[in-house]
Amino acid sequence: MVGAVAKMKSVGVGIGALVALATIPAYAQGSVTVMCGVQEEWCKAMVVAFEKKTGIGVAMTRKSAGEALAQIRAEAANPKIDIWWGSSGDPHLQAAEEGLSVAYESGQMKDLQSWAESQYKQSQGRSVGVYAGALGFVYNTEMLAKRGIQPPKCWADLLRPEFKGEIQMPNPNSSGGAYTAVATLVQIFGEDAGFDYLKKLNESINQYTKSGAAPAAAVARGETLVGISWVNDSVIQKVNKFPVEISTPCEGTGYEIGSMSILKGAKNLEAAKKFYDFALTPEAQDYGAVNFQMTPSNKQSVLPPDAPKFEDVRLIDYNFQKYGMVEERKRLLSRWDAEIKSAAN
Repeated sequence: MVGAVAKMKSVGVGIGALVALATIPAYAQGSVTVMCGVQEEWCKAMVVAFEKKTGIGVAMTRKSAGEALAQIRAEAANPKIDIWWGSSGDPHLQAAEEGLSVAYESGQMKDLQSWAESQYKQSQGRSVGVYAGALGFVYNTEMLAKRGIQPPKCWADLLRPEFKGEIQMPNPNSSGGAYTAVATLVQIFGEDAGFDYLKKLNESINQYTKSGAAPAAAVARGETLVGISWVNDSVIQKVNKFPVEISTPCEGTGYEIGSMSILKGAKNLEAAKKFYDFALTPEAQDYGAVNFQMTPSNKQSVLPPDAPKFEDVRLIDYNFQKYGMVEERKRLLSRWDAEIKSAAN
């Protein structure tokens, strides 16, 4: 579980500041191809900073976790991607289990949080934790006030009749966050009761979005009352002055260990290792903490200033060992497709 990190420093890290932090002169040339699983702005900032620091060119593609894993599987015989950076840890564990990634130990390992090391050990060195984030609810305060609706504080609250047709959540086939939500509910309530809950919740869902960040954006725009999303994606909307608030479920909630893996057969292996090393440094992780409210894995990085602290969230003892495995994910998604997706069509 996510533990305490170093004291927050008073910093603001924009793209320009992240680039400025990359002050070491370029020590290599070449290129690396990166699959990015975080927000587009964060992807671009990392590209600029890494290129400036190393002189290595970066070709970056942004895809959600499910899409990324599907592409990596499809290209296994002739990989187009060197390193997969970002996305929740479960699909990274699946890639490791399937032999799609390779082991690598960075010199930064000694400075990482225990949960980042846990991801590394569980994957037999094929993946490592870069950031962490909890699952929660985001709701539009202005819309709820106009309708006289109390905000949701628990999973059970989402089944209240006033939320029927007013909730968005991602599709677990494409979103790592949504798969985490399904696995979380199964662990809290038991599998059959968890799917009974999802069937009832389906009646209140107006859209299953492609990405995990989409529900928070829709709530901010007033397109839906409530979204199930990563807390950090929701906090971003609040920081940007949209009328939203965030809560985490009273029954408990799951969390992600956003991870990174070097892919088997990487054509630019040495450059991929350099990107891997850079992504674990405080200067690289500070940007995600400040601008995207992610809890960083490097103990020397800043804490996200506006996100709820993990010690204040009721986190379940999420079983990454079980729910990060290929067959378990496939089984749960097949059941979700059969019982939930089919009912939504």
